[in-house]
Formats: sequence, C-alpha cells, structure tokens
Amino acid sequence: MKKFIIAVIIVHIAGFAMAQKLMTLEECITIALDNNLNVKQLSNTDQSRQIAYNQARNALLPNLSASAQQSLTLGRSLDENNSYRSANSTSTSFGISSSITIFDGLRMKYNIDATRAEKKASESDLSKIKSDIAMSVSTAYLNALMNKELLQTSREQLTLTQQNIEQRRKLVETGRMVEGELYEFISQEAREELALVEAENALKLSLLDLAQIMEIPDFETIDVSLPETLYDESIILQSASAIYEQALDKRPEIRSAEFRVQASEKSVSMAKSGYYPSLSLGASLGTNYYNLQKIPAAPFDQQLQNHLNANIGLNLSIPIFNRFETQSGVKNANLQARNARLTLDQEKLNLQKNIQQAYGNATTSKSRWQAAEKAERAAQESFRFTQQKCDAGRATQFELFQAKNNLTKAQSENTRAKYEFAFRLKILELYIGR
Repeated sequence: MKKFIIAVIIVHIAGFAMAQKLMTLEECITIALDNNLNVKQLSNTDQSRQIAYNQARNALLPNLSASAQQSLTLGRSLDENNSYRSANSTSTSFGISSSITIFDGLRMKYNIDATRAEKKASESDLSKIKSDIAMSVSTAYLNALMNKELLQTSREQLTLTQQNIEQRRKLVETGRMVEGELYEFISQEAREELALVEAENALKLSLLDLAQIMEIPDFETIDVSLPETLYDESIILQSASAIYEQALDKRPEIRSAEFRVQASEKSVSMAKSGYYPSLSLGASLGTNYYNLQKIPAAPFDQQLQNHLNANIGLNLSIPIFNRFETQSGVKNANLQARNARLTLDQEKLNLQKNIQQAYGNATTSKSRWQAAEKAERAAQESFRFTQQKCDAGRATQFELFQAKNNLTKAQSENTRAKYEFAFRLKILELYIGR
C-alpha cells in the first residue's frame, strides 16, 4: 500500500514537472513587466507628459486662424455713401489673422523647462515601479528555487530511508534482525513521505505566488531554473557608504525627486514672469461683400478685391496691479519648491537607511550561511559515523534516526541560509542598478 502511495506521489510530481516550462529570472521579470497594469498606467502617464512637453515647445510658434461671417440686417441699413436707407441688407466677410508672442517674461521658456523636468520625473517613476516589480519577482523566484531544492532534499532522504528498509528487510528474512526494528524504519518512511508532500505543496505555493506577480493565469505552466551564478559576493566587498554613493546616481526615486525639484524651481520663475511686461506681434488680412436690397451692387469678386485690407501691429501689456495675484503665485511656487527639496532630502535619507539595513542584513546572512554550511558538514559526518556504529550493532535505531533527522534539518537550514544570502545580495544589486 505504501509503495502504491509513493508511486502516486512520484507520478504526480513527474506529471506536474512535465507540464511546466523552465524559466529564467530575466524571463519572469520581462513577463511581469509586460503584464503589470501599474506599469501600463504609468506608461500612459509618461506619454501624457511627453504630449505636455511637446505642446509647451509648440507654444513658441505663431498661431493662425481664419474666419467667415454672413449677416442679414432688416430695416434701416447703410449704403455706399454711409447713409441709412429703409432697406434690408446682407453682408459677407472673410478674414485671416496670426499672432506671435515676442516677450512674456520668459514664461514660455520656463514652462518648457518645467514640463521637460516633469517628463523626466515621470520616466523615473516608471523605472521605480519596474525596479519594485523586479524585486518582487526576484523574491518569489528565489523562494521557489529554495523550495525546489528543499523538495529535492526530501526526495533524497526518502530514497535513503527506502534503501535502508530494503536492506533491513533482507536482514529480517535471514534472521539477523528482529522484525520490530524494521517497523521503526517503516514509521520513519511514513514521516518522510509526509515531509515530501509538504515540500511539494510549498513549491506549488511559491510558484503560485510567482505566477500571480507575473500576472499569468496558470502557475502550473512555469518552473524555475537555477542560474549559473546565484549570487555575486563582490558587492559586499564595498562599504555601505560606497554603495550609497553609487545608488544616488542610479536610483529612480532619487532622480524623480531631483527632476521635480527642477520643475518646481522653473515654476517659481514662471510665476515671477508675471511681474514683466509682455509684447506680441499680430497681423490680419480681411475683405467683405455688401448688398443693399433694391440698389444695384458691384459684383461679388470685385467687392472682395476692392474691400481687401491688411493690418499689422504690436501689442504691449504692462502689469500694474492685478490684485496681488502674481505675488501670491510666487509665494505658492516657492513653498512648492521648498517641499520638493524636502522630499528629495527625505528620499536620500530613506535610501541611506535602506542601504545600511540591507548591507547589514547581507553580511549577517553570509555569516549565518557559513555557520549553516559548517553545521551541515558536521551533521553529515555524525550521520555517517552513527550509521557505521548501527551497522556494527554499537548504536540503536533511534540514534540513527536522530542523526538522520539532524542531517535533514541541517541541510534544510543550509539551503534556507544560502537563498536568504542570495536574496540580500539581490537587494543591494538592485540599489546600484546591476
């Protein structure tokens, strides 16, 4: 019966594995970025910022508009001699006009600079969320790798126990071992079968978590593959301050805050431009057709030609008093600029704290992993020695099981410590943009 249960477990695991596709960490991150809705929303925001920047530049161009008007006057109307007559009249007019701003206190220039900075900040926001997603995927991926390795450890321990059972069964058949001792191995096998099922479920749950982050519907279609290099220890050979200096130039949240400081400073300059006069150049061209009822009128095309007129002029506007609107605008812009600088300082402080904590966690996890490796080697030697004593009849089955359980525990702790160290290093790598 137990062999049947084991066979079912193995077939189930094998079928589960055959339906899966091995995926690298880079592939998982790419899929997650392609599917993530927040990334798509921020991409739309980035495009909107690009449109605003383009429009700010287009504001430097002159405008151009055309007009046409048709009117009917009932009753007294003006004739060609500018005298009123008791007659209805119709008129048609056409015009085209254009204007360009020559000087507006450099408001348009500052607006271009501000929208450019906002666009750069939006790009950095997009990079920030992509970095956060990469971190989430990396965490889930390493967790799945760890559970996959723990599952393999459980399989190996179960196989070893089954081999021992076969050896002891032969000893029982030859009368060299009492049957009661064999039942102890069978009980150990049952416990390890349960541990195998739990390890399999842990792997499935970690793959489900990874699939949900990637936003794909079926987690049973993916599997994780061990990369050629699980971690790079060279990063912790640097100091935390050196990593922080590198991160200042690369972290998107810092760049975003810096660009928003630039945008706020340009907004201050835009507000101050309200103190300066503005100068614009305008030009227009127009003509019209006029018809007075019961009085012969010149042909339509002739009137359009005769009534053609052009106009060009400069318009100077000097601000004198606008109820302190400009002054209030400058004050508000200065407050926003100060808040933007405070936000930048806070982001730098948060980054420094996070890197110091991440660096400390990385060095601590390395020490923990080294201790776990040492403990596993010791547990292996203890198990080997106890097994030799048990075979020679100088140790009990209980001592052998205890040594084997200690080895399994040490192997699991070593695996967890290794992947924790890899995860801590991955955090530091993402801080400096590796």
